[in-house]
Amino acid sequence: MNLGKYKNIIFYISTIAFFSCLMYWFFVEGKTLEIGENIAPSKATGQTMWGNFADSFMTNLHHPLALLLAQVVTIIMVAKLFGWICVKLKQPSVIGEMIAGIVLGPSLFGLYFPELSAFIFPKESLGNLQFLSQIGLILFMYIVGMELDLSVLRKKAHDAVVISHASIIIPFALGVGLSYFIYKEFAPDGIQFSSFALFIAIAMSITAFPVLARIVQERNLHKTKIGTVVITCAAADDITAWCILAAVIAIVKAGSFSGSVFVILMAILYVFIMIKAVRPFLTRIAESQKGKGFISKALVAVFFLILIISSYATEVIGIHALFGAFMAGAIMPENVKFRSLFIEKVEDVALVLLLPLFFVFTGLRTQIGLLNDPHLWKVGGFIILTAVIGKFVGSALTARFLNISWKDSLTIGALMNTRGLTELIVLNIGYDLGVLGPELFTLLVIMALFTTFMTGPCLDLINYLFKGKKSMIEDEAKEENDSKYRVLLSFETAKSGSKLLKLADNFTRKMNGNKSVTAMNIAPIDELHAFDIENYEKEQFKNIIETSHDLQLEVTTLFKASTDVESDLTNITNKGNYDLLLIMLGKSMYEGSLLGRLLGFTTKIINPEKLLNTVKGKSNIFNNSPFDDLTLQILDKAHIPVGVLVEKEFRSADKVFVPIFNLSDFYLLEYAKRLINNNNSQVIILDVAGQIRNNIEVKELIRSIEQVAPNHITLYNEKKIESEFLNSQDLMLISSKSWKNMIDTKSLWLSDIPSTLIISNP
Repeated sequence: MNLGKYKNIIFYISTIAFFSCLMYWFFVEGKTLEIGENIAPSKATGQTMWGNFADSFMTNLHHPLALLLAQVVTIIMVAKLFGWICVKLKQPSVIGEMIAGIVLGPSLFGLYFPELSAFIFPKESLGNLQFLSQIGLILFMYIVGMELDLSVLRKKAHDAVVISHASIIIPFALGVGLSYFIYKEFAPDGIQFSSFALFIAIAMSITAFPVLARIVQERNLHKTKIGTVVITCAAADDITAWCILAAVIAIVKAGSFSGSVFVILMAILYVFIMIKAVRPFLTRIAESQKGKGFISKALVAVFFLILIISSYATEVIGIHALFGAFMAGAIMPENVKFRSLFIEKVEDVALVLLLPLFFVFTGLRTQIGLLNDPHLWKVGGFIILTAVIGKFVGSALTARFLNISWKDSLTIGALMNTRGLTELIVLNIGYDLGVLGPELFTLLVIMALFTTFMTGPCLDLINYLFKGKKSMIEDEAKEENDSKYRVLLSFETAKSGSKLLKLADNFTRKMNGNKSVTAMNIAPIDELHAFDIENYEKEQFKNIIETSHDLQLEVTTLFKASTDVESDLTNITNKGNYDLLLIMLGKSMYEGSLLGRLLGFTTKIINPEKLLNTVKGKSNIFNNSPFDDLTLQILDKAHIPVGVLVEKEFRSADKVFVPIFNLSDFYLLEYAKRLINNNNSQVIILDVAGQIRNNIEVKELIRSIEQVAPNHITLYNEKKIESEFLNSQDLMLISSKSWKNMIDTKSLWLSDIPSTLIISNP
């Protein structure tokens, strides 16, 4: 240790010692200042140190902030669990989160674990939970407003306005009729029939635009005419329904229509100011940020201020803060990229952290135990029937009247019947205003869950009943002549897509009209927004299109938004009659580690044992593997050969190295032959175990390749391969089993191997 380091240590110790002594002196002398002062006794009540700690701990445990944090943790965990279960059941995750709210409420958790429920959700803490959930709702409605692409709505409204307004007026009228029969039994004391009927009517006529948009994307309907019509219908429906709701709230608060005139006039003035003054101001601000690719913090502050002021204004006017949040989102600048950037800033906090609080708060109000009479369940069934007839049947018949096919008309009806989260918002507003009692509130929550849950099965049933009409993907896959060699490449990033396309070109370059190359991108639906789908797709395929032009290769593009990427990828692969699937390896957990450097890859590594077991159907998802589970599942479920590219800056397959470890690897020669015929590749086959020279069939295959393309294939028998040789190769073709052998034997090749294509043989 040098002198400088000694000085630093001495200075450090001296400083700590001096100031510690100084503080000790002040504490000792400070005790004398307490003489004559009225010092409160210690709050600790325990007789021992442990008792004091226990008392303090219990006090902290019941502190409002600690309770709120415990509630948030519990809610998010349960909501995400049920959301995940619903995604696996092919249902929107929002249904699971809605169910999670009911499960955590008095209907289940509070019924079977009353003490624990009272500890986590004591009545005195629900006020804090409600206000925090309201903040989440305001941010959510802001996002809903931004997701409405008003420019598209203006262009295509004439195609959908009839269906949209019919899908509101028919269930609205049926809702008023329903109110006539249940008013006496379910209306709270002091609530006029008009107020009660208007709220029931709006509850019958609402459509959940965000949930509907997600379903349309997930089912790949967004590019079809039916998808465009239903999205436009839902958007127009959303705007109309929220305007009606604002008027209904004003009427309910005023007690009569005449008393609400001034509130409605103020609401109209507010909307006029937002559209004619605030919107142009925000557009000018957005223009100043054009081309920057980010939003400054000052600009974020401006937009949040507009959101808060808008919500405050509508709350003070008397039409609820949520309408102000919705309006603030709807007048956002129409630039798609700008909206996308802003949504990314808001969405994670709003949807992941705060919105589940609203579901649980709704669940705490939902008391299924109150429905202890068969009569109440009959009323519930009647409410559901009215809701379905009004929205589903009404929308479907209107669409059919406009000469839309029965299949598309029923699809529109099923989608427009989706109520989801938006319905819960309306019901909670009605509950807070005292228009809905606990029993009717519970029945309407069940109706919201049922009508949302039935959307997926209804769409599946419609497709089954009209199965003579093939899906877009199946038609596209079967349009080509069956004699063509079809390659499907699935990519996650634009860069990986371009490399896979180059590899596909190497396999098919000279096949002219006898080939078909399809580039597919399946995006998780949570990463997409309804208005941004086309822009997102263009960005994903931009590099693919440019590369295809450079290669003079005709490529079919296929895009799908999905809640289950793995299942959709394997379904499309197996149903599309493809001959080869090319994928890039997913991100490895060993990237950048010592193992990663040993294996010689800077990006993505494969675990051969897990791959081999997966191909044989013996995979165990709990094995430690640097190979991502998505790729494992694809290999396990795909019915065609899968090529997994593990690349080190792959550019071409001019020089190809094929090590043959045993007889089961000989199928690789067919792929080597394709590269020779279509890319003039130089192929070196290494007879690792000396089995080729003893097998007449394989020797004949190699000889037939040599006759067609002399000097393009070389048989190697050397046991030792030099690093310089491996480094000079462009691509290694290898089977999963041989790759496993290389890892097991810790082959020295691992540090030198070139880009590798691991081909499974199902």
